[in-house]
Formats: sequence, structure tokens, C-alpha cells
Amino acid sequence: MPRTKEFDEDTVLLKAMGLFWEQGYEKTSMQELVSHMGVHKGSMYDTFGDKKTLYIKALKRYSDRLEQSYNLRMVGLSAKEAIGMLFERAIQAGEEFPSGCFIVNTAVELAKHDSEARDSVRQFWDYTEELIRDVIIEGQQSGELSKTLNAEWLAQFFNNSLIGLRVMVKTITDKEKLRQIIEMNMSVLN
Repeated sequence: MPRTKEFDEDTVLLKAMGLFWEQGYEKTSMQELVSHMGVHKGSMYDTFGDKKTLYIKALKRYSDRLEQSYNLRMVGLSAKEAIGMLFERAIQAGEEFPSGCFIVNTAVELAKHDSEARDSVRQFWDYTEELIRDVIIEGQQSGELSKTLNAEWLAQFFNNSLIGLRVMVKTITDKEKLRQIIEMNMSVLN
């Protein structure tokens, strides 16, 4: 008879996500994962597979959380407010997890050498770009934004700026400086 799990999968997956986010894939050992997650090695392998599979699952969980957060926070916002919220979200260092972005970390550490990691990163960045483009188009349709703006190009610009801001957050703690960068990016909508 199979043993019942003595842990909540999502809780331990979030713990693994935090450790990978903090240390990266290569620096994180299996022993550190098992210890940090608070599960037995066999249970970890049975539930999540090997280290690489666990990493990809943690990355997927991170991107799902971010997408849910974006969708929930954008309800009822104007186009400018929604885009501003994406930038503001990037500079809010959480107390639960490290600063910066797990997806950006993955892009820098693994995307060049690992097609699954690269595809996961690209999928999330495509999602973000599409979300921004849709917000811009809605803003144009409502009259908030000029119809002379190229929604596709602007979405690419904002997505690129957002990725850059997520990198900066790892080393810059001056929130005022980061907000000035956001303000400069937002000025293209005026």
C-alpha cells in the first residue's frame, strides 16, 4: 500500500522555488533541497522527480503565481495604471522571497544551455508582452492612449524595460531611483 504524503506539495515546491531563486540551479545541491524543503529524499524524488524536473516545476509555479498576480491586480485599472503596476510589482522586494526575478535568473544562468529552461523563460516573456499589448490596445480603444502608438512595438519596449528593471532590483535598493526609471518609461505614453 502506498504511503500517504506527509507534506503539502505546493508548500514544499514554494520552498524549493525560494532556494533555487536565491542560489541558482547549479549552486543548489540535492541535500540542500531536501533539507530546505523538509522532506525525505525518496519522497522528493517520488513527488517531483530529479533536480532538473523540480527546478522546472518551481519555475512554472513562479510564473503561474506572477500571472495570477498580474491578472488579479489589473482588474479595474486603466491602461496606464496597469502598466505602472507591472513596473511597481517588479521593484517590490518581497519578504518571503529574494529580490529580483526567478525567471530573469533562469534566463541568465540556464537559458543558453538548457532548451527547457529557455522555452519556459520565453513562454513567460511572450505572455507578459502579449498582456502589455492587450492593455495598450484596450487603452487605445477607450481613448486613454493615442491610437498613433504602435501597440506591438510599445509592448516589446515595455517588456524589455521590465526585464531590465528586474535585473536592477537585485543590486539597487534605492526605491526612488527605481521609481524614476519607471516614470521615464511611462512617459512614452504621454
